[in-house]
Amino acid sequence: MPMKRSRALRPKPADALVVLAVVLAAAALGVYFWGGSSSGSLQAVISQNGQVTETVNLSRLTEKEERVITSNGYTLHLVLTSTEVWMESSTCPNQDCVHTGKISRPGQSIVCLPARVSVMLTDGNASGVDAVLG
Repeated sequence: MPMKRSRALRPKPADALVVLAVVLAAAALGVYFWGGSSSGSLQAVISQNGQVTETVNLSRLTEKEERVITSNGYTLHLVLTSTEVWMESSTCPNQDCVHTGKISRPGQSIVCLPARVSVMLTDGNASGVDAVLG
């Protein structure tokens, strides 16, 4: 018994509108979550042994600044700019903090476990609440 031939499936003009709507929605969500949602100023919170030692408002920096942090027998060189923070060098054995690279968005952090130092970027207007349940 011969098979019945069906019409070839071809895209219609309405299909292009659906694809365009999906692409625009994805782009808008990408901008919102990865770049456009930060309403406050970016701050770097530097902590040693779990205690905040310094908070730097990055938006007020006009040039690159360096902080030398000595903690737990190690020396770390932290670089701060108005848009990025990175660990330039460290005397710790694994260099994980240096290999983290540059951070530039709220919530990102650099941690040096041997020195017990952490640098976390926050939004200046954040309330400090991670989540609300209930």
